[in-house]
Amino acid sequence: MTLDEKVAQLGGTWVSELVANDRFDPERARARLRHGTGHVTRIGAATGLRPAARAQLLNDIQRVLVEDTRLGIPAIVHEESVGGLCAREATVFPQAIGLATTWDPALVEAVAGVIREQMLAVGARQTLAPVLDVARDPRWGRVEETYGEDPYLAGVLGTAYVRALQTDDLGRGVVCTGKHFLAYGLPEGGMNHAPVHVGPRELREVFAEPFAAAIRDGGLASVMNSYSSIDGLPCAGSAGILTRLLRDELGFDGVVVADYFAIGLLEVAHRTAGSKRDAARQALQAGLDLELPALDCYRELAALVTSGELSETLLDRSVRRVLRRKLQLGLFEHPYVDADAAPHVYDTADQRALARTVAARACCLLSNSGVLPLAADAGTIAVVGPTADDPRLLQGDYHYPAH
Repeated sequence: MTLDEKVAQLGGTWVSELVANDRFDPERARARLRHGTGHVTRIGAATGLRPAARAQLLNDIQRVLVEDTRLGIPAIVHEESVGGLCAREATVFPQAIGLATTWDPALVEAVAGVIREQMLAVGARQTLAPVLDVARDPRWGRVEETYGEDPYLAGVLGTAYVRALQTDDLGRGVVCTGKHFLAYGLPEGGMNHAPVHVGPRELREVFAEPFAAAIRDGGLASVMNSYSSIDGLPCAGSAGILTRLLRDELGFDGVVVADYFAIGLLEVAHRTAGSKRDAARQALQAGLDLELPALDCYRELAALVTSGELSETLLDRSVRRVLRRKLQLGLFEHPYVDADAAPHVYDTADQRALARTVAARACCLLSNSGVLPLAADAGTIAVVGPTADDPRLLQGDYHYPAH
């Protein structure tokens, strides 16, 4: 592999770079993908396409990669799915915090099974879920994506989710991405991206525990970094977090992917890097394998290797991890999907019934002033409030209708 081909495997490509008005643009695709790509970012969430059209777009993109690039390496398409696949016509389930209130790993597995089926049908082979953060500050705006405040419960339910999606054979499964490593659920002031201040024992026994469980008991195949810093060290550039803790202590052997734009934040937010080039060096040396949503800072990796500032052996280590995952997924043998069959696993009666069951099980009664249970002859019931008739506002932040 040339340096450019190696670097291309360590980044993503927005689907918007490959289409025009949601229609595949072969010339744009050939130009953007001439060296290949590691991932294609969110065909479902970033377009308005129905399942058959999404599957066909996936096939068109893979065909360019397989037939029109020197090495013919297919891409991994990733999506969001914390409360159901974030894509048109996909089943909407309660957010993770709602699933947690069921205390039922089997129900989580059933939900994840539907997500897996719908993702496989359109060729999406990696999800940026589950969220394994332990939520310890209710002011934090992403509590809804988590399984709550208890590390044991988060570990059990997160592992159930991973097992159902990945299965015991990635050749028929979907890669799960545990996020956000680490301690993202305890930001200063409850503000997203804010620094985290936590000691080494609490870091391991509370915040790392769900990840440890998913790695140990579920074979978690991918991990995403946290945007935050821990005691002043940003996770995206910390070998202590991404290598010594994650790999050496917890035994993780998968692919570490960047939260969107996190590598660039080493320069513009954390200020530990003086340039994109410096940020790329810090992140790769820390153990961050793949830049998402698209190549940006990691475009500098070839120049870093050529100048001698970065060992090509380090680059090769991450490339091997990405290619090994594609082999395990069977993408080299089966890069395409049956677009005509895709709609048949969307919005079925069984899926609607499961979503209704889970939603009912997820309800929690916080207080009751004698109103419940409703009398059988209650008659008309008024639902009052500024959002009472707005179903979109009942959705979670990664549900397609609200995204």
